[in-house]
Amino acid sequence: MTTAIILAAGKSERMGGGVDKAFLSLVNKPVVAWSLLAFERTSEIDKIVLVVRKDQLLASKAVVKMFGISKIHAIVPGGAKRQESVAAGLAACDIDTRNVVVHDAARPLVTPELISETIKMLKRHVAVTLAKPVTDTIKRSEKSMIVSESVPREKLWTVQTPQAFQLRALRDALKNLEKREVTDDCMAIELAGGQVKMVENLKPNFKITTVEDLQVAGALLK
Repeated sequence: MTTAIILAAGKSERMGGGVDKAFLSLVNKPVVAWSLLAFERTSEIDKIVLVVRKDQLLASKAVVKMFGISKIHAIVPGGAKRQESVAAGLAACDIDTRNVVVHDAARPLVTPELISETIKMLKRHVAVTLAKPVTDTIKRSEKSMIVSESVPREKLWTVQTPQAFQLRALRDALKNLEKREVTDDCMAIELAGGQVKMVENLKPNFKITTVEDLQVAGALLK
């Protein structure tokens, strides 16, 4: 069984004013609904666990009902850190779950095709992530916005979600983190000594962090 864990428990700090970006309107749906529907339509996904802020539990149930998300298995509150929210999602998975696919609800442009691509790779790898090659010139600055050096970009990639895992590998990796904090879930696998397979994606799949991002996503989804 493969379960999707959709993360919508972030603070949305860059949106300002205590806004929860997962529940902002995007075209004709809340942001989180776009991801829920993409996973609902992915044949390889059996169940969905939605992780949200505690104050959005009721709103989440309403969204699930409104958009007919039949694969929903649980809606649970997240933690203060990303790994705490993922751990909460893992704990809520059905006992028969063997693979999990973790996705940021703030990436509403995800498609069933992209989700399927990551899951297919789990036949040969314990962890898989979508990734995009870096095309901009990269500079590093030590202080005062002064360039310290130019960083070769040829081997650099930006990672995205969804990220797919063999459940046991991710669960064990998160336990081994102790007090270390990760910004994506594949980092936990890397720190545990595991290998992560990247799947190249050049299609739009950016994360909404600002009002401008919301506007761009809206234009693409119309």
